[in-house]
Amino acid sequence: MFRRLALVAIAFIALAPSLRAEGPSRVIISVKEQKLMLMAEGARIATYPISTSKFGVGDAWGHMTTPLGFLQVAEKIGDHAPVGAVFRNRRFTGEILKPNAPGRDPVITRIIWLKGLQAENAHAFSRCIYIHGTPEERTIGRPASYGCIRMKSRDVAELYAQLPIGAIVEIVNDRLPNVPKAPAGTTFALQSVKPEPKAEPEQVVAKTETVEKEKPAEKEAPAAKPAPKPAKSPTVKKSLQEQPHFGRGA
Repeated sequence: MFRRLALVAIAFIALAPSLRAEGPSRVIISVKEQKLMLMAEGARIATYPISTSKFGVGDAWGHMTTPLGFLQVAEKIGDHAPVGAVFRNRRFTGEILKPNAPGRDPVITRIIWLKGLQAENAHAFSRCIYIHGTPEERTIGRPASYGCIRMKSRDVAELYAQLPIGAIVEIVNDRLPNVPKAPAGTTFALQSVKPEPKAEPEQVVAKTETVEKEKPAEKEAPAAKPAPKPAKSPTVKKSLQEQPHFGRGA
C-alpha cells in the first residue's frame, strides 16, 4: 500500500515541470515593493524584482514618471535576441552588454511596450513606457529608471516568453496581493506557439506541376501551323533591362 502511494507521488513530481496554465496571463507591479508578479488563472506563476522611476509616479509629459493603473501589452520587441542585446529606437544594434557594464545604461534584451487603458495613463504608449532589460542590475529593487519598468535580463526574457500581446498589466502603489502559488513547474503556454497543420502547400505544388506540364503543349501548337511571313518585314530588336527594386528608450 505504501509502495503504491510512493510510486504515485514520484509520478506526480515527475510530471510537475510539464504543467501549464492555459488561461490568460496578467501582471501586477508594486511600486512600493519594487516587484512584478506574473499570474495565470488566478495563480501566481513567478515574482521578479524590478525598478520603477526614480522620479515617482504619474503620466505627465516631460516628468519621466511611471504611470499607475491598468495598462496593456501593445507590442513585443526582441524575439530570439541574445541576452544583453542593445536596442536603440527599438532596433537591435548588434552590440551585447554584460550585466553591470560600466558607464552604460541602454535598453537591452527585450522590450514589452505598454499602452494605457485609463485616463490616468493615456500617454503611456506615446511616452514609450516599456518593461525592458537593463545592464544596471545592481539598481534593481529600488526606483532608478526614467519612467519604464526595468528588469534583469534573464528575468525579462522569461517574462517575455510567457506574456502575450493584449495581456493586462496593473501598476499599483500598494503591496502585491496575496495570491496562491501555482503548482511547481507551472509555466504559461502562449497559444501562438502551437503549430498549425499546413495542407495548402501540397495543393499549390500540384497546380504548379500541372501548369508546367501544359506549357510544352501550348508551345508546340503554333509550331505545327506556321503563319506565312510578309515580305520585307522590318526587324525590331528589343532590350529589357531589369532594375532591382530595390524608438526611444527609458
